[in-house]
Amino acid sequence: MTGAMADADIGPCNDAPESAAFRRLQARLRGLYENVFPDPSLPRTVLIVPSLTLDSDVLARVAGVPHYEERMLCLLLLLRMPRTRVVYVTSAPIDEATVDYYLHLLEGVPHRHARNRLILLNCHDSSDLPLSTKILDRPRLLKRIDDALGDKALAHMVCYTVTTVERRLALELGIPIYGCDPDLLPLGSKSGGRKLFREAGVTVPDGFEDLASEDEIADALAELKARHPRMRRAVVKLNEAFSGEGNAIFSFDDAPKGAALVAWVRENLPGLAFDSHDMDWDSYRAKFAEMGGIVEAFVEGADKCSPSAQFRIDPAGGVEAVSTHDQVLGGKTGQEFLGARFPARADYRLEIQAEALKAANALAERGVLGRFGIDFISVREGDGWKHLAIEINLRKGGTTHPFIMLQYLTDGAYDPETGLFNTPEGPPRYYYATDNLESERYRGLLPEDLIDIAVRNGIHFHGATQTGVVFHLIGALSEFGKLGAVCVGKSPEDAEQLYRAMVAILDRECAAPG
Repeated sequence: MTGAMADADIGPCNDAPESAAFRRLQARLRGLYENVFPDPSLPRTVLIVPSLTLDSDVLARVAGVPHYEERMLCLLLLLRMPRTRVVYVTSAPIDEATVDYYLHLLEGVPHRHARNRLILLNCHDSSDLPLSTKILDRPRLLKRIDDALGDKALAHMVCYTVTTVERRLALELGIPIYGCDPDLLPLGSKSGGRKLFREAGVTVPDGFEDLASEDEIADALAELKARHPRMRRAVVKLNEAFSGEGNAIFSFDDAPKGAALVAWVRENLPGLAFDSHDMDWDSYRAKFAEMGGIVEAFVEGADKCSPSAQFRIDPAGGVEAVSTHDQVLGGKTGQEFLGARFPARADYRLEIQAEALKAANALAERGVLGRFGIDFISVREGDGWKHLAIEINLRKGGTTHPFIMLQYLTDGAYDPETGLFNTPEGPPRYYYATDNLESERYRGLLPEDLIDIAVRNGIHFHGATQTGVVFHLIGALSEFGKLGAVCVGKSPEDAEQLYRAMVAILDRECAAPG
């Protein structure tokens, strides 16, 4: 398979033979799940393809995005299982210091033993094509991956997201993906999510979905204002955007009443406030016509939070609550994902989990597989909270890799009855995580420099105390001055204090040469 991939190729596909072949391949996962996964001593091979097969225009607006393929390096911690082999494929080589950093987190496993079971392959291609496309374009690399899998009856693939491109890759290699069939991806769009929430009995903000044009946006905004005369703002969202990059705010300040409203909205649409740093109305209008989107009421409130709940649907159809988080949002319109606190606030975390479970069960009924997240906006009302569901992410998101790190580093477990993560010794652990720690002064730091700073200042994760900082996105540091971190503490306050201390240390260390 050769040639560049158009953005339209990443969505659902009506290729019936390919879909049927993929479903037959996916059926093998249940045997792995029931007979191999429960026993960590049994052999298996995990192929990790962290391809960001998403809209290229949206991706281009994310600083350091070529290095987001490194976010799944947390799965190198699977090598703690003594007969597990990991094959990790990237667009460009990963610095060996970064690989060593993760392998040294494997407490109780000799470095050499783990390294011998890790196969790193790459395309030597830093272009903006999705990684999965690059692999399919390189038959010799595809053959090397195939050779590295060993017994394919004991192999499966893990991806950041599963589109028709990853499906073709799975079929080429003859191994299943622990992830959602791309034919079901519409359920995770902004429009599909709103419809599924309503069917599952989960409250959503008032609004409209399946919009496809500038006129439909204007009509929806006008109708929303007519329904809610006191409404100050509304949100316009692209169906397939992520991390808030496709969101825009429309202000109703000075809006007229009555018949003049629709014309006024059309005239003022170019004044949308975009969270994306270099988006303008012409670009947004074109992208909206391409992928469609929604309009919904902006949720106002003096005390407002943005929690999320994560679930996993296993190959046997079981639904498991994985975690809850409070998302940290920022940017120009306050909708850009910056990080997350785990767990979500004690006064509503179980409410969020219960509401999200309704949607998770509906997704399971439709055949969804793997990890996904459900996002909410929560507003205090009297002594309680009102929760409004806003999004389903049928992929690994910004809250996936921090939780995997915590799980593998501590060997603990999430308790859905309390919403806490308990270590084997009993005491719970908490974290503050970010993908967006960014500063001009960090540019030029090499992976070795970052590790040296962390160790010398005593913030590196310590297995004995099960606290400290674990870094990711390390490859983005030198060029973009950007990195990610998971700060694990014994309390929520501990975790945030550790985050602030880490930032202060990095700022101090980078303040002057030497």
